[in-house]
Amino acid sequence: MVNDHLKQEIYFMSFRLATFLSVAILLLILVYVFKEGVGVIDMKFLTSMWSHRDITSGGIFPAIMGTVFLALGVSIISIPTGICTAIYLNEYAKDTLLTRIIKLAVRNLAGVPSVVYGLFGLSLFVVFLKLGTSLFAASLTLGCMTLPWIITTSEEALKAVPVSFREGSYALGATKWQTIKAVVLPHSLGGILTGSILGISRAMGETAPIIMVGATFFMGYLPNSPFDKFMALPYHLFILATQHSSPHAREYALGTALVLITLVFILNSGVFAIRYTLRRKKEW
Repeated sequence: MVNDHLKQEIYFMSFRLATFLSVAILLLILVYVFKEGVGVIDMKFLTSMWSHRDITSGGIFPAIMGTVFLALGVSIISIPTGICTAIYLNEYAKDTLLTRIIKLAVRNLAGVPSVVYGLFGLSLFVVFLKLGTSLFAASLTLGCMTLPWIITTSEEALKAVPVSFREGSYALGATKWQTIKAVVLPHSLGGILTGSILGISRAMGETAPIIMVGATFFMGYLPNSPFDKFMALPYHLFILATQHSSPHAREYALGTALVLITLVFILNSGVFAIRYTLRRKKEW
């Protein structure tokens, strides 16, 4: 008994230590980025067009808007498709070998490196479909990349709804779709939203795919259509940190990183607030 208790304490201490180290590393990164990058952030930096020759005289407004447009495009493409796929796989598809293979393939696709999706998007959307290097091609590419995340998390959220809820709805005479729409989806919406936003957040921070399908470092204007090229914060940050010759490139790169982290934090915070509100309304 004593040995079992000691083992339990050792396991708990290991878990606490791992949690502490993870949070500590994250906080160190955030503190470093904030300390080194906050000095360049002002209204001019956030609202001005980029100046390639003298980066101190311009701002990152086109990169911010390009990232926002990209996130909207990915959301429109991947979220409805992912949720509908999850509903079919969990509620309608029978448990056959083919269904299990499809589910396994979806989960494996979630672990494919993003650069592979970039090559896929370049081959299919840019070359084969002749969409060109554009915001539309980038949205389609990142939409394909986020689909496995959204499908998997949405399916798990649907599975978490008790079977008794469905049976009670059927007992009252509701059809399968009426049950899904009025009973299953409202109770799984929090988990679905969380998974969707995690996928979109990942897409907002990707660099390798968008380099191949439409992102550019310098544009003197905002995209006028989905078929224009665009600036994006991750690619902008990458060029400033690795290739730009300006002596101010490092601090501007960290300022760009801080803006990107803030955008993702705002997006996640909004969704978590919605999820918290939905969970409080649940009566199970």
